[in-house]
Amino acid sequence: MSKNTEVLIEGLTFTEGPRWHDGRLYFSDFFTHRVLAVDTKGNMETIVETPQQPSGLGWSPDGSMLIVSMNDQKLLSFSNGELSEVADLSQLATHFCNDMVVDKKGNAYVGNFGFDLHAGESIKPTNLILVRPGEEPCVVAENVFFPNGTVITPDDKTLIVGETFASCLTAFDINEDGTLANRRVWADLRSIEEGYTPVPDGICLDAEGAIWVLRPQPMMSLGSKKAALYWIRWKLIGEPLLVCWEVKTEIPYLFLLQTTPQKRLA
Repeated sequence: MSKNTEVLIEGLTFTEGPRWHDGRLYFSDFFTHRVLAVDTKGNMETIVETPQQPSGLGWSPDGSMLIVSMNDQKLLSFSNGELSEVADLSQLATHFCNDMVVDKKGNAYVGNFGFDLHAGESIKPTNLILVRPGEEPCVVAENVFFPNGTVITPDDKTLIVGETFASCLTAFDINEDGTLANRRVWADLRSIEEGYTPVPDGICLDAEGAIWVLRPQPMMSLGSKKAALYWIRWKLIGEPLLVCWEVKTEIPYLFLLQTTPQKRLA
């Protein structure tokens, strides 16, 4: 595995929700309320500014961008230069909304904090919310502990979510109607590295089906046997990393986003 790492852009605040789309990496920058896009040469563009903090990103089959609006617990759509509300999640989400994954049908799976993390509240389980195109949102999984980074396997049959405060990756079968079934632990991260309590945040699938997990330090790659294939420790990068996205191109890229204000994307 190549170990070449370079800083792509700097001057960001708190980055989240990376997704590769049409040759660029799209991501949210919390505290500037911006959704940004950058190519592999570091050319960056502001796509849209949102009224509240943006987080998870995805795309509908019609090409419109879906954006999680954290603080007001809404799912937004951005198309033809206009923002519009897709769904109000405030009756289902028990605290700030966060990450999201969108399948090929346009079904959006949205997680939320479940409790006031910043006020020091005790950890509480929450739910995973499904927003189907043209339908009211519904809860498709309960008793999940801070559902965070989420991926869907290429065959669209399995959803895997990182439960930050359960220290595990949890898998579900995806039913034809988008609902979830057959919940199981995909990987118990505590069993992989003893003596450390991992808190999985960003996850992504690579071309070989392994899941990269940011916890936030160090990063690991988990294969189908749930064994660590690679470890990445970043003395040169230094600051905590919470989200990642792997790009399945001729030359593979693994993008790592930092969290400390005014830092960078590598």
